[in-house]
Amino acid sequence: MDRRLLIKSAAAVFAVATTLALTACGDKTPPPAAKKADAPKAPEVQVIKIGSASPLTGTEAHIGIDIRNGVQLAIEDANKANVQIGGKPVKFELVAEDDEANPTKATTVAQKLVDAKVAGVVGHFNSGASIPASKIYADAGIPQISPSSTNPDYTLKGYKTTFRVVAHDGQQGPTLGRFALDKLKAKNIAVIDDATAYGQGLADNFEATVKAGGAKVVAREHTTNKDTDFKAILTKIKGKNPDLIMFGGIDPQAAPMKKQMAELGIKAQFIGGDGMQTPNFIKLAGDAAEGAYASIPGLPKETMPGGKEFLAKYKAKFNAEVELFAPMGYDAVMVFIEAMKRAGSADPTKFLAEISKTNYTGVIGPIAFDDKGDLTNGPITIYVVKGGKWEALETVTPNAGANNAPKGDAKAEAPKDAAKK
Repeated sequence: MDRRLLIKSAAAVFAVATTLALTACGDKTPPPAAKKADAPKAPEVQVIKIGSASPLTGTEAHIGIDIRNGVQLAIEDANKANVQIGGKPVKFELVAEDDEANPTKATTVAQKLVDAKVAGVVGHFNSGASIPASKIYADAGIPQISPSSTNPDYTLKGYKTTFRVVAHDGQQGPTLGRFALDKLKAKNIAVIDDATAYGQGLADNFEATVKAGGAKVVAREHTTNKDTDFKAILTKIKGKNPDLIMFGGIDPQAAPMKKQMAELGIKAQFIGGDGMQTPNFIKLAGDAAEGAYASIPGLPKETMPGGKEFLAKYKAKFNAEVELFAPMGYDAVMVFIEAMKRAGSADPTKFLAEISKTNYTGVIGPIAFDDKGDLTNGPITIYVVKGGKWEALETVTPNAGANNAPKGDAKAEAPKDAAKK
């Protein structure tokens, strides 16, 4: 065969073979590329709402905002700490409401917080607000921790949802009374209250103590938490020549009362409770504030276990000094969170029982509750205004079980204005 013919034939055979091979390969679909494993989904974060109820408007707003700020700081700190409940991440959210220091508004606010499905409520500031609101929270099974309500009746309703992180007036009133007798050597005493759940309750307990101690109550007068002119009452009292005047009420009334005492030439010493132990009292009373005495449940803020750190943190956040109960509001939130951790749930029906078992050391110190929801071993500090500042004189720890509010007292019923505690 011709050599050229052989080459052509071989080329033709190769071409056919190549075509067949390519065609065969083309009939097969290449195997799919291996899929990358899906990234694990981030666990869903549960939002837990914490309610705060206090006066955010009106003459007592400075104290109510102070409480709300303490609650806010606690929530921010808890979120920074990436708290987990039942092994799952959570985020806390503040729901703050203004009760205007009014019992009627307080019940409306309480229902609003219930409807918002908060897990717990820090509040209210005023006893006259806390007491009527407590039934609404109890009916809904939502725990309530007041950072400031001191009227004994608040925890005497028997609700399992009701707690407080301050000593009550069955302890504070007698502590003030004993100080008046033992340290101020008062013999003739005039007592004024603002006719609120807080003011009247504190004054009643103070009066009972000084009478039992042998002092004479030369006058007992009543005003309101709206009044600012007390000259008629003070003029009447001046004629009785008291060596001490005790006032149960808040700083918007206590400050002008002290100024008017000076204007009328009344030389009697002046003493009250925590409602007037505020920077605002000194601001409003001016020079007349000097020498006034007041008590407040709790240790001096600077000597609280977490006091210095808290005061600095508060100042940095709000560019303001702590007014009164912000540390208590902060700790109330932490008590809720610790109870949730122990229960492994933010469901109030599950963690409520854990609150009564609280054994927690917070900013204010050790926190535990008795069977009524009162703070056990709650300290009370007596202050005096000296050099334009409140200066701590002494701290006492009254009998934590004492609950000696006068029986049948009008403060068992919510007054028209809460005016604190």
